[in-house]
Amino acid sequence: MHYEMSAEEKQYLANYDIRNFPQPSVTADIAVFAVREQEEEREYRRDPSLALSILLIRRGNYPYKDCWALPGGFLRPGESAEESALRELEEETSIINAYLRPFGIFSETDRDPRGWIISHGFLALVDAGDYQVRAGTDAWDARWFSLHVEAADREKQVNGTRAQIRCRYKMVLENKEQNALLQAEIEEIRQFEQHHETVSYKILEDDGFAFDHARILLQAFLELQRQTEQEGKIVFDLMPERFTLNMLQDVTEIILGKKLLTPNFRRKMQPLVTETDETLTGSGHRPARLFKRNLEAYYQ
Repeated sequence: MHYEMSAEEKQYLANYDIRNFPQPSVTADIAVFAVREQEEEREYRRDPSLALSILLIRRGNYPYKDCWALPGGFLRPGESAEESALRELEEETSIINAYLRPFGIFSETDRDPRGWIISHGFLALVDAGDYQVRAGTDAWDARWFSLHVEAADREKQVNGTRAQIRCRYKMVLENKEQNALLQAEIEEIRQFEQHHETVSYKILEDDGFAFDHARILLQAFLELQRQTEQEGKIVFDLMPERFTLNMLQDVTEIILGKKLLTPNFRRKMQPLVTETDETLTGSGHRPARLFKRNLEAYYQ
């Protein structure tokens, strides 16, 4: 049934002034992940060492001038948060057509020294080989950083239907080319009340990040891990169009931070991939069959 406004409702809206209410500014911040070769010399007959990487920009303007931040910016009039994220990503890094999905809203009143600014967090995945990133607009540098996240400490308290789980995460980001090292320690607090869960985060240490972007990055990483553990489909957006099963397992293990049993992994991935007639040669190995994602598994 199509809704039609009454004359009274139209009159109400004609006299309604949204400026009577406080108006926050809205931004989109994008955590762009890729799996890239480590910045080290590659030896013959040895596969390159891979690392999960995050794309950061160095801010060219105040506040936090010269600090590293996630790509992003303010929504323009008539623009959705998703449209803003895609535009800002292209303007600040030259990346287009990235896998993009929202993962969080960041609305603390003190998160930005410029005022009341609410941010939509987006998770983006790319095959790093497809892009030569460049900086633009208010970013004067754009670089890939290797990312290492470690759950450093965990504390659990239970009292009937109430419970609290605290977990500290340590993040280390490094770009050897720029001799840049960023570090942060963030506490995740999960509280349970009558079986209902709420989650909050607190930045304990923050070295080199702009705004609250260390926290946003951690939440994006944890979401990437969750999606990888649950289904595995998300990993394909970090892969080239053609890949070996060993490559797919390597990338999955890098995200999860643990080794997987190959038979179990291949059994889980079997419905999601399609074998091709192509093989990969080189690096001193026997030719390996190349696969591609099975699109039918995505169209359900």
